[in-house]
Amino acid sequence: MEQHRRADRGAVAHLPPCGGGDKPAETPVAETPAVAAPVAPATETPAPATEPATVAAAAPAPAAVTYASLTGDAAKGEKLFAQCKACHVAEAGKNRVGPSLWAVVGRTAGSIAGFNYSKANKESGVTWSEDVPFTYLEAPAKFMPGTRMAFGGLKNPQDRADVIAYLKTKA
Repeated sequence: MEQHRRADRGAVAHLPPCGGGDKPAETPVAETPAVAAPVAPATETPAPATEPATVAAAAPAPAAVTYASLTGDAAKGEKLFAQCKACHVAEAGKNRVGPSLWAVVGRTAGSIAGFNYSKANKESGVTWSEDVPFTYLEAPAKFMPGTRMAFGGLKNPQDRADVIAYLKTKA
């Protein structure tokens, strides 16, 4: 079946430009395999498979960006934190749907007394060092499956570094 499709593609490839009439229908059937033979190797060559690997190897992976490789801007982070305010505050002793993020950098996950954390958060053993929220904020549910934090994440590494820089001022 695949050879038949390739043969059809080969015949179509030899159609004359617009206005060529019925010429392809007059092509003898015996000639079609000869036309299809050069087409098949071109579609089966491994060049397209190796191109993406070469491109991927040349471009740095997004995971290659680390918190240490960036400089956070607390003023920009404060503006970005506005989207977090629906659930969090950066004030001591105040919780919302999410726990207070006052003094979060360096704190153990699930440790604010009286806040109803998810089991995943309480049992994570995570300490929110600067590197940890940097990774967590990219995709919270991926980092900590079972978290109640319903936030898609901050995909831009610089935005995450800026938010962390802001949170570091809140201690």
